[in-house]
Amino acid sequence: MSWLSKIISPGIQGAGDKKGVAEGLWAKCPACNAAHFSDELLAGAMVCNKCGHHLRMGARARINHLLDEKPRREIAGDIIPVDSLKFKDSKKYPDRLKIAQKATGENDALIVVQGCIRKMPVVLAVFEFEFMGGSMGAVVGEKFARGVAVAVKHKLPFISVAASGGARMQEGLQSLMQMAKTTAALGDLAKHRLPYISVLTDPTMGGVSASFAFMGDIVIAEPGALIGFAGPRVIEQTVREKLPEGFQRAEFLLEKGAIDMIVPRLQMPERIVQIVTLLQNRPAPAAAVA
Repeated sequence: MSWLSKIISPGIQGAGDKKGVAEGLWAKCPACNAAHFSDELLAGAMVCNKCGHHLRMGARARINHLLDEKPRREIAGDIIPVDSLKFKDSKKYPDRLKIAQKATGENDALIVVQGCIRKMPVVLAVFEFEFMGGSMGAVVGEKFARGVAVAVKHKLPFISVAASGGARMQEGLQSLMQMAKTTAALGDLAKHRLPYISVLTDPTMGGVSASFAFMGDIVIAEPGALIGFAGPRVIEQTVREKLPEGFQRAEFLLEKGAIDMIVPRLQMPERIVQIVTLLQNRPAPAAAVA
C-alpha cells in the first residue's frame, strides 16, 4: 500500500478530490500555491520549501522553534483580561474573549517565557496573532512589563517577537496606555544595559509598531513581513496616491533604514545569540558555536 492510499479514504474516487483530505492535513503556500503536509510545514518553521515564503506562525510553535526544550518558565500566564468598559460592538467584549481563548487556548495575545536560546538564558515575549489579531490590551502590556522586570532581576537579554494589528479597541484608552507602559519598561532595561532585540513578523502594525516594536537595540524583520502603522490601503485612500511597490514590506523598510536587518526564520535562533553576545561582549554559549 502506498503512502497516498493510507491518507485517502477508500470511498474517494480521485486523489485530487479535496473533500477526501482530512481538514488540517494539508496547507497551501499563499505565495506559490504549493501544497504541503501541515506537520512537515510546521517542522520546517512554517517556511515554504518551494519558494521560501514565511507563513504566519503560532506563538507556541514559535516559542518551540526559538527556545531550548528546557528549562522554561512562563511569566504571568494566569493574568486574564477584564471588560472594564462594558464594551460592545457586534459582539460583547467578553464573548469575543471567550471565542479567542477557545480558539487559541491562551488567556490573551502575548506569551512571555524565561528560557534559553541555544543555551543562552533570555526572556522571550511572543505575540499570538490568532488571539484577536494579536491586539495589545492591558494584559499584553502587563505581561510585557513583568517579562522585562524578570529580565532586569536576573540580568537577562529581552527578546520580543511582534505579530499584531495594534491596540485593542475594546479596551479604549487603557489599550493606548500600554504603548507608554511597555516603552517605560524598556527604559528600565536600558538603564541596566541589558540587550533588547525586537523581531518583527507579519504583520506588525498600529500601536505595537508605534511603541516597543521599533525600540530594540537591534530591530530584525522576517522576509516579506508587513510592517507599519496604518495599512497600505488606508494610506492610499488618505494621500490619494499610488504607493511604491512593496511599500511597508520588510525589504522596503531595510532599504530606507527603518530596520537593521532581515533574518530568515530558520536562522533566527543562531542570529539572536550572535547579536546578544556581540552586544554584551562575551563569548557565545558552546551550543551556539558552529
